Amino acid sequence: MPYIEDFLTTEEEQEIVEAIRVAECDTSGEIRVHIEQNCDIDVYERSLEVFHILKMDNTKQQNGVLIYVAVDNKSFVIYGDQGINNIVGPDFWNSTRDKISLQFKTGNFKQGIIDGIKEAGQVLSKHFPWVHGDSDELDNTISKG
Repeated sequence: MPYIEDFLTTEEEQEIVEAIRVAECDTSGEIRVHIEQNCDIDVYERSLEVFHILKMDNTKQQNGVLIYVAVDNKSFVIYGDQGINNIVGPDFWNSTRDKISLQFKTGNFKQGIIDGIKEAGQVLSKHFPWVHGDSDELDNTISKG
């Protein structure tokens, strides 16, 4: 697998950040992407740690979604906060996972992440629509570890 710096180009990262911005235009939900070279523990457990480190558990409506990618492990996790999990069924997470996985299998990492962001944004907009006065609670940039 490529080094974390080579996983996505600068242009691809900018496209992902733009996809987050567009997805969040219709929702009060927050979407973040975090990429790490390697994960030495269970990737799900690590995604929970990252979720907390990025302060995604501090959103007003508990409606943050993290797409966590461990490059060397060839693994990813989509983690949603309690406010989302209380509303959406497991099919939401499965369909989002499948959209990302389909692209990742063919090496289209940027498109997989964007597809996951779009799917999450669409569902979030139904359950957590943007209302006047909503502010972007979290940074939209891609974090790396």
